[in-house]
Amino acid sequence: MKRRILRWIALSLLTLILVAVAFFVVQTNRRPSLEGYAQMPPAPPAAAIQVRFAGVATLLFDDGETAWMTDGFFSRPSLARTAFMRIAPDRAAIDAGLKSLGVDRLAAVVPVHSHYDHAMDSPLVAMQTDALLVGSESTLNVGRGLGMPEGRMRRVLPGDRISLGRWTLTFLASRHAPLPISREGVVETIDAPLVPPAHSLSWREGQTWAILVEHPDATPMLVLGSAGFVPGALEGRRAGTVFLGVGTAGKQTPEYLSQWWDENVKRVGAKRVIPIHWDDFGEPLDTPLVAFPYLIDDLSVTMKHLTAWAARDGVEIKLPPLLTPFAP
Repeated sequence: MKRRILRWIALSLLTLILVAVAFFVVQTNRRPSLEGYAQMPPAPPAAAIQVRFAGVATLLFDDGETAWMTDGFFSRPSLARTAFMRIAPDRAAIDAGLKSLGVDRLAAVVPVHSHYDHAMDSPLVAMQTDALLVGSESTLNVGRGLGMPEGRMRRVLPGDRISLGRWTLTFLASRHAPLPISREGVVETIDAPLVPPAHSLSWREGQTWAILVEHPDATPMLVLGSAGFVPGALEGRRAGTVFLGVGTAGKQTPEYLSQWWDENVKRVGAKRVIPIHWDDFGEPLDTPLVAFPYLIDDLSVTMKHLTAWAARDGVEIKLPPLLTPFAP
């Protein structure tokens, strides 16, 4: 009798495990469709300013004289590897990503914050392109862990401005979108050189930026790599185009999303929103981008809200094409 009970318990546990695994597999393959969303058209040949999108919040800005890049994240380890193993920059993926963008020299690489899907590759991209690594002390500690020379790194604080050729970048304080792993009101930092391979959570947020991008040949642009905000932080700032990070926005409350739109789009008087950070960054760049699984985010919910508010406020919303230059 005792043996029969133990066998029944073992079979029940095995069944539960198999059901859980099956549920996980199914849910990680259920994701919103990208069909029906308008895309930015290719840049005309005479465009003074061109931008290329390389997934997540990696954007290449180029005026024909000076090019610089946010993040430079190309490794894109699978979500399973990220969850259960230590990760490190993938040099082959970085080489392929830069080649696909036609990049061999940059003025600066600027992570929008220090999580692995933004800053993990940044120092190697900067060293490979003779660029400055620009960011918070947390970002600089990512650089130190990969051997980045101190003279090739520049620390910035909220309110700082830097010039890159004819580009001017102003660094404004923002916040990451609320996450299940984050503690409300607490921003974790990287306080010592981070030497990979390491667990993904070792790349802590640090300062999250809203980057105001100005150039004499374009209306101001705003880059927000995360779906967060600091109330009132953008007061008095103007931007015609907002590159709006939308990762995990589909899991936030309608009240949160409404304030997020008001703070980051209405407050700056934007007339165009280009959503970024919506793609599943556990998938490589050499395949078409796909949205995050419903288990992690719901892009359809996010776009439903954004589309409604855009129609109300006279704002155009278009997704960026992958790797193809467009004029923002």
